Amino acid sequence: MTLPEIRLLLDSSMVVLIWMIQLIVYPSFKYCNKEHLVSWHQKYSNRLAGIVIPLMLGQLVISIYQLYATINYDRVIYALFVWSLWISTFLIFVPLHKTIASGNSTSIHLKQLVRKNWLRTILWSLLFLYSLYFQLSI
Repeated sequence: MTLPEIRLLLDSSMVVLIWMIQLIVYPSFKYCNKEHLVSWHQKYSNRLAGIVIPLMLGQLVISIYQLYATINYDRVIYALFVWSLWISTFLIFVPLHKTIASGNSTSIHLKQLVRKNWLRTILWSLLFLYSLYFQLSI
């Protein structure tokens, strides 16, 4: 398997995952009472981390490696997408998830999680489409 094929595999995996999270998982949080939400969120976060972390790390490693190997338009755009996703995840979503995990979340936090996650949903969708276009053009 070539590096562009691995890149496309990682990106397609993340786009499917983020759409499921956006349309099914995050909206379901509002149906949990606070105690159940804290318990479920802990289980959900731990289980999902085993899937998300390797995929995101793979994207990050590929973005760095490609820039190290050769800097060109495609690789810079790809890196900007990936790095933007990492930054938004740690600056916006990690704090929101910590609030939920602490039991201090309100319906406002849960609505923010869904609303703000559209940013990542759109970015990962565009990243996937960009990688698909790149793969089809080689």
